[in-house]
Amino acid sequence: MDNTSTYMGPADILVVDDTPANLRLLGGMLKEQGYKPRLVPSGKLAIQAAEDVTPDLILLDIMMPEMDGYEVCRRLKENERLRKVPVIFISALNETTDKVKAFSMGGFDYVTKPFHFEEVQARVDTHLKLHRLQLELEEHNQHLEELVRQQVKEISDSQMAAIFALAKLAESRDDDTGKHLERVQVFCKMLATGLRESSPYASEIDDAFIQNIYYASPLHDIGKVGIRDNILLKPAKLTPEEFEIMKTHAIMGAQTLEAVRTRYPRNAFVNMGIAIAHYHHEKWNGSGYPEGLVGAGTPLCARIMAVADVYDALRSRRHYKPAFPHEQSRQIIMQDSGSHFDPHIVRVFDILHEEFSKVRDGMEG
Repeated sequence: MDNTSTYMGPADILVVDDTPANLRLLGGMLKEQGYKPRLVPSGKLAIQAAEDVTPDLILLDIMMPEMDGYEVCRRLKENERLRKVPVIFISALNETTDKVKAFSMGGFDYVTKPFHFEEVQARVDTHLKLHRLQLELEEHNQHLEELVRQQVKEISDSQMAAIFALAKLAESRDDDTGKHLERVQVFCKMLATGLRESSPYASEIDDAFIQNIYYASPLHDIGKVGIRDNILLKPAKLTPEEFEIMKTHAIMGAQTLEAVRTRYPRNAFVNMGIAIAHYHHEKWNGSGYPEGLVGAGTPLCARIMAVADVYDALRSRRHYKPAFPHEQSRQIIMQDSGSHFDPHIVRVFDILHEEFSKVRDGMEG
């Protein structure tokens, strides 16, 4: 017979009875069978003893002064750590209603006094074995869940890596952008987190929103793969006609991702990527492109992207301009609050501007 505990050593059995003779009898018999009995003469002491050291099983009398066995069992089952410990009632009460009440309180079994120890031992053995199997099953299920989580994360990470590689391929056509995609990922996450902590948009931003904007932000300029090199890489200012062609990258990027959405219409990441690609050049006052949306008519993720994208563009050298220092870039964004940018997002940017500068300087290149 295996009487070892679910932890280490002999099974720990808490015996609760206000009659000393019953305690001695049960304690002696259990010890002879290789168990580790702990003898407790009252309900209050039983709860304290169980909380101090979690037992493997409890033998519980019902008729006790101050706190009866029903109440002891009820309180034990309220404790998250103790609720799964098997409780076997041992009582002189033999009415069906007494037994039903014992089971309704969370008891696992019921033995009527005067008891035969062979019966008590058989029930103890059975419930200890069931308890061990239950714990082993839970541990096995937790292990399986962890394996599934790891596999899902591995698949998700590989998918995100592939998507990021495609975005980098589009970005590589402009050799001045450097680590632009990596930086805007961090900027978008910083802004979204700051908006969740303090802004009218807090209720719109949860962990999934922050994760999605982090991974979807590199897709903002994916439509530039369709722009001719003589326009995309032109070292001089674009003509009005060329600029109109350049602006089409927003729609082309969204259309490219729309093809993915036909297969995954409810995928939040894909939907956010489309919104960012399509609308990140919209302006708060409606003077942006391609739709001329006004204010909150532009999706929040795209309004966040606009601030992140422009800040990084201001800090970066381009064919047509030098890199601006942080303070000058900050002032340009502050001046465009309420015209180009959502004022609430600019306010969060200003709170975090020193961190933006550190990120930009730390991810140079």
